[in-house]
Order: sequence, then C-alpha cells, then structure tokens
Amino acid sequence: MQWETVIGLEVHVQLATRSKIFSGASTAFGAEPNTQACAVDLGLPGVLPVLNEQAVAMAVQFGLAVHADIPEVSVFDRKNYFYPDLPKGYQTSQMYHPIVGAGEVEITLDDDTTKRIRIHHAHLEEDAGKSLHEDFQGMTGIDLNRAGTPLLEIVSEPDMRSAKEAAAYLKAIHSIVTYLGISDGNMAEGSMRCDVNVSVRPKGQEAFGTRAEIKNVNSFRFVERAIAFEVERQIELIEDGGKVVQETRLFDPERDETRSMRTKEEANDYRYFPCPDLLPVVLDQAYLEHLRSQLPELPADKRARFQNELGLSAYDANVLSGSREMAEFFEEVHRVCGDAKQAANWVQGELSGALNRENLSIQNSPVSAQQLGELISRVLDDTINGKAAKQVFQALWNGQGDSADTIIEAKGLKQVTDTGAIEAMIDQVIAESPAQVAQYRDSEPEKRGKMIGYFVGQVMKASRGTANPQQVNGVLKEKLDALL
Repeated sequence: MQWETVIGLEVHVQLATRSKIFSGASTAFGAEPNTQACAVDLGLPGVLPVLNEQAVAMAVQFGLAVHADIPEVSVFDRKNYFYPDLPKGYQTSQMYHPIVGAGEVEITLDDDTTKRIRIHHAHLEEDAGKSLHEDFQGMTGIDLNRAGTPLLEIVSEPDMRSAKEAAAYLKAIHSIVTYLGISDGNMAEGSMRCDVNVSVRPKGQEAFGTRAEIKNVNSFRFVERAIAFEVERQIELIEDGGKVVQETRLFDPERDETRSMRTKEEANDYRYFPCPDLLPVVLDQAYLEHLRSQLPELPADKRARFQNELGLSAYDANVLSGSREMAEFFEEVHRVCGDAKQAANWVQGELSGALNRENLSIQNSPVSAQQLGELISRVLDDTINGKAAKQVFQALWNGQGDSADTIIEAKGLKQVTDTGAIEAMIDQVIAESPAQVAQYRDSEPEKRGKMIGYFVGQVMKASRGTANPQQVNGVLKEKLDALL
C-alpha cells in the first residue's frame, strides 16, 4: 500500500519585547534562575496583569505579513492545568478569539517550485517556566524566569506532505519573523520552537489518519528527522495490524527517535474560559494601517525583486533573501560593486564557505560588505584576476589589511594587462619550450586548444599569477599559430 504523509505545525515564536506580556519583568536571556519572575508572573494574590501593547503590535504585524484576517476583537482565555513550572495553575492564552485569523505562507522547495501553506490562526499567550532535571539528583528544579514571556503561537493547516515541506515552512516563518524584527528566531535559546502533528493515510483517501504530536522540536534538521522517524513508525504500526494512538511524543535527537510522553489531551480537558482580569483587545482600522505602513520589504517581495530587477536566478534569489541579514549584506555588496551576479556568487560561495568553516553568522563576518564589494570591483575592472582575488579575500578575512586595495598593493597582486609585458613573457616561454612548440605544431587542430594550457600555465608562473589570463590566452594563440 502507498501512504501519504499529512503534517501540520504549531510554531511558538518568542516576541522580542523587552518586558513580559503581562508584567514589567525583563525577558533578557541568560539571567540567574528565578531572578526575572515578579509577583504578576508568579500569580501572587491581589496582582493584576497589564497587557504589553508592543506584543499586540508585533502579533498584528505578523498577521499583516502573511495576508491574514485581523479580527477587530480578540479575547484572552485561561487554559487551566497543573504543572510545577506553571505557578498560577493556568496559562493565559487565546482559544476562541485569537488576534490573527486565517492567512498563508509561500514556501520554496529544493527544485525551486513553490507551494502555499495555509495558516489557521495565530494567537498570543504567555510562556510557562522551565523544569530542570539534570542538575538535581532525584529532584526537579524550577526556573520561572520564562514565566510570562510573550509568545505568538502560529498554527498551520495540515497542508504539508513531506518532511522537506515542513522544514521549508518553518524556515519561511523564521524568515518572516526575523525580517519583521518581532523575534530573533534563536532556536538554540528557545526563541522559536515547534510542535509537529504527523499522520499518515492511504493515498487517495480524504479522511485524515490519527495524528501524533511531537513536542518542542527546536531545529530545522530535527523537524525533518523527527517526521521521518514518526512516519515510518506509524506506517509499520498500521501494516502490522496495529492502530496509531493520538498522543504527545518527544523527539530524542541522540537516539533519532520519537517516544511517547502522554495521551493527547483535548481542548475541553483544559477547561478554557475568558480571562476575567483582561479586557477584550479592540483594534481599529487606523491602528492596522499604521502598523501596515511600518512593514519592511518581506522575503517574498525581496525574492521577486532580486529576480525581476537584478536578474538573479530563482535559486540565488531564494538563498539570498532567506534571512534579513544575508539579504542586507548582499545588497550592500551589490551597491558597492554594481554587479548583482558577481555579488551573489561571492556571497554564496567564498564568503558563505568561510563562515561555515568558522561556524560564524554573517553578522559576525570578518569581511564587511563594503570590503567584499570593493574586492569584486577590482576583479571587474581587471586590477586583479580570480586567483589573486581569493588571496585578497583570505587576507581580508585574516585581518591583514583594511581594504582590497591596500592588500593588492602590499602583496604585489596587481594584474599585468600591458600587452608588451605579456608578449615578452610569452616569447620567453615559447623560446624555452621547443619540444612543446613542436608537439603543438604537429597536433591535430582540435587538440591544440587543450595543449595551449601548458603555455598559459608557464606564463602565469612567470608572472607570479598577475598576468591577465584572457589576454595571455589570446596572445599565445596568435603567436603559436604563427609558428605553424
């Protein structure tokens, strides 16, 4: 039997506010445990929450970015459950009237095809604290610093049909929230994580299979691996005569497997009801238009502009628009050198390779966009050739000079374009290579093109790599053909 995978994602994005969603406590990462949880976060008697307006604005901006319906009124609810890291005994969330309604995101797949993934809704909620099991033998520690941290939970429709599509969707959400500046998207610090709902069904069947939810997956790679394992597990289970149970599972990246945590709860298990301490949020049209006017150029628009205005391929445009930092770096390189294709090649090639080797982000690149743009300009105006350009790049990377020009001058890498000087070197190489000249003369015409490489190499060696290769090729051919 052939099976179809059905995937939906619930993405939890920590909003980049300086204070929590209902209190003035700090959201800064890395503080000592329990130093950033105030009376409101702890739910102490007599305290009342006050909604952080910046969290509302950020949620609405996301909604506008994904072309979602923005309801005029949204309402906060209490989601009741008891767990040690939930000090109030309930989580303030939005169940029935979320702040962002239906929208959509376009994803780009490996073969450059695109697909639209529907968003069911996105709602605001507060984060819980964190249970710590590793540092306390036989006990569990509780850190409530995260309690009350503002989250935007983005719930997709079950529109994804493969692990690749799910990872592409998660990357698209990451790209949008970081472009907007509403989250740093740092998955290692918990700023973005997702729950993955996975089910399988026979191909052609309309009804969905029973789903399992994999909780708190915190990397693009882990999403793909968790889905791959879960799909295989469910298919094997069904084909062996068993049934998939609706449950919550955990992905273990060390064992590369998911395992059961608990039977999946339904919404009525949480006894949702409207929060009596918070008024409904009412958004007027003027407020929405004000936020719309502040939206930056978004990834899809930037990608289209890179293709239509700069002439980049779909692949190049997709890679370069993937993150705001990458896009801004590329655009500055292009502004300096004036050649979009060369800028794209260097940013994706030499620069990205060096960043990957050193495990650095583009924000921390030792070579600035200005420096790289100037380096490319020196290739374009024939000051240096491609081989020398790589030497200059490495020197810039190692901090051996503050600009391409100073390094070119210091290392004597300026390309020789003087025809007379090139001819002199070629004459010397020809004179010192009688056997190769005879072989060239006696060869079939179609084989001479390959043989000329020997002479080019000797001239480049004589010039210490500074001769213009195109000129060398042209003059060499003329001189060797004259000897026929």
